[in-house]
Amino acid sequence: MMHIRIEEGFETCRQIWENIRPVETLFDLWPVRVCFATSFDRNPYFVIAEEGGKIVGLLPLSRTDEPESFGFFPGELWSGKTWLERNRIIARDARIAHALLNHVPGTAHLRYMAPCPLVSEVQEMDEIGYLFLPADYQYQFDTYMAQFSAKSRKKLSREIDAVTAPGVAFRYDVFADVDHFFRMNLGAFGERSYFSDPRFLKSFEKLIAWLAANEMLRITTVLIGGRIAAVDVGAVLGTSYTVLAGGTDPEFPGIAKRINFHHMEWACRLRMAEVDFLCGDFGWKERFHLTPRPLYQIRIPAMHDTVRLPAHPIPARVPFVQHPARMPAPVTSCGTHPPTDAPARNAEGVW
Repeated sequence: MMHIRIEEGFETCRQIWENIRPVETLFDLWPVRVCFATSFDRNPYFVIAEEGGKIVGLLPLSRTDEPESFGFFPGELWSGKTWLERNRIIARDARIAHALLNHVPGTAHLRYMAPCPLVSEVQEMDEIGYLFLPADYQYQFDTYMAQFSAKSRKKLSREIDAVTAPGVAFRYDVFADVDHFFRMNLGAFGERSYFSDPRFLKSFEKLIAWLAANEMLRITTVLIGGRIAAVDVGAVLGTSYTVLAGGTDPEFPGIAKRINFHHMEWACRLRMAEVDFLCGDFGWKERFHLTPRPLYQIRIPAMHDTVRLPAHPIPARVPFVQHPARMPAPVTSCGTHPPTDAPARNAEGVW
């Protein structure tokens, strides 16, 4: 018989996460999530399904700024929205996935989810992430550029040549450039910058330090005429390169195009599997022929018919979703097949 329990101990949740959640992306790494949890002062609130003493489902949550409002662990927020992507429900089958959702003891906005066939009927489109896939162009940057019309290539070339006319140079992994990155991002976006929230700023400082300590950090700096014009901060996990955030000097219009092309050139040379530019479009990602990767969300309304019992089965609550009967199967991490398309929402991002 299945029963649901809640776990809130940090160390126990770490063990569960690392034992049951496969590492497929940067955001699957527990220490990455902890950088945000500690800066936002969030504790885990893991909804766990068990049968026969074995874990068969996991919904990893945290409370957010409101006491009985939940999001995916670690519940980081900026302007009421979470940031970490490719969140997942892990469950053996649809019955268990729905049971997990039905035992959230409050409201929840579960964002930036990988597509999950087990709960596709309640997932709706959230935002679009964008990938550059070097293999699609035989790892040749020139082949990628051929996707643009001749007119577009000439226009891009003129823009980049104009901004780099004083001379362009690149340097990598100069830790002091992180300060320039933060200043330029805040200068460009002000209160619209994620880093205007001291909690998010502290999270990113911890993340950068952890990535550096684990030899995963990649800092890319563009210098024009010897001046810092742009700094991007990214992370390398295996053959996946995630561009996390960036900052540019407004005196160098068009420099963002040059640094983005540089990321793609580098990924082609190293035969990387992907460059993940994350969500947040501002128009350029689609124009640059990047591969869209839809992410999804689930909204759970308030329910107050359950009493939380951390170490014991939780009584069945009024169902939030109904589910078809499914045959038992291995524990599944959602993220393989997209659900039915739903209208897209406007994207926002760091840059």
